[in-house]
This record gives sequence, C-alpha cells and structure tokens, in this order.
Amino acid sequence: MAKAVIGIVMGSDSDLSVMKEAAEILEEFQIPYEMTIISAHRTPERAIEYAKTAEDRGLKLLIAGAGGAAHLPGVLAAMTVIPVIGVPIKTSTLNGVDSLYSIVQMPKGIPVATVAINGAKNGAILGAQILGVGDPEIREKMRVFKEKIGKEVRNKGVRLEKEGFREYMLNNN
Repeated sequence: MAKAVIGIVMGSDSDLSVMKEAAEILEEFQIPYEMTIISAHRTPERAIEYAKTAEDRGLKLLIAGAGGAAHLPGVLAAMTVIPVIGVPIKTSTLNGVDSLYSIVQMPKGIPVATVAINGAKNGAILGAQILGVGDPEIREKMRVFKEKIGKEVRNKGVRLEKEGFREYMLNNN
C-alpha cells in the first residue's frame, strides 16, 4: 500500500460513523490515508506529537473531526504547517452548532478550513482538491467526479419533469 498523504483524525470512536465517509472518498480517488483517534483533551500530548510529526511522515493534509468542545482541529493546526480541514460532528446537546463554532472560530494565524456539520465527505473532497493543485492525476479524478455528480442531478431533473413529483417520490422510496 502507498504511503499515506492524508491523515484522518477523530476525537472519539463515536465519530467514526461520520469520519468513515472521508476514508471512502479518499479510497474512491485512490489517495492513501491513515486514520486514528486522538483526543485534544484526553490525550493532548499525543495530539501535539501527531501534528508535529505529520509533515515528516509524509502527510500533506489533515482532516480532523470533533464534537462538542471541538478543539482537535485547532490543536493540530497550531502544531503543524500543513493544511487542516475541520469536520464538526453533530452532538446530541446542540446538534453540532457547538462543534461548528469551536472549529470555525480560530484565532488569527491558525486557520482551519471548516466544512458542514457531519461533512466528512466534503472534507475529503476539499482535501483532494487541495492536493490536486499539485497533482494532475488527482485533479483529473476530481474533474470526472464533478462531471458524474452533475450528470446524476441532470438525470434526476429530467426524470422529475417527465414523471411529476408524485411518481418521482413514489419511485425514490
């Protein structure tokens, strides 16, 4: 297996049901990744070590998911110069708004690109696009992916126009 270029990190194994979507997208684009669980609060030394060694280990980007007081993406970003994409995880208390605010409100000099609540899939797509700037093969895969999703939406529109909303909804359940 090729050496990982993206690290997928989550604060808890309860985040795996969301963060697996990032791994699935990276697999679709054949981008090697590693995945682990690191808590900014319960294992802060490990979070710092992971971020500080990421570049030397060949990682070019981190995708970090966290819920609640979602400090993991920011802690990682503070300790490395490679881009960090934060994925706010939906919580039962505030539906992920707490996670979103914790990730998106970073201080000057420590940016974290932030996607939607539970948006691990978009986190991986954004990561692939960032890597694609310097990799024509990834850029071409992204172009094909975007054409595919555009075609799917066009086909759905044509079908809705043809069938009407009632039949369309019946056939989609």
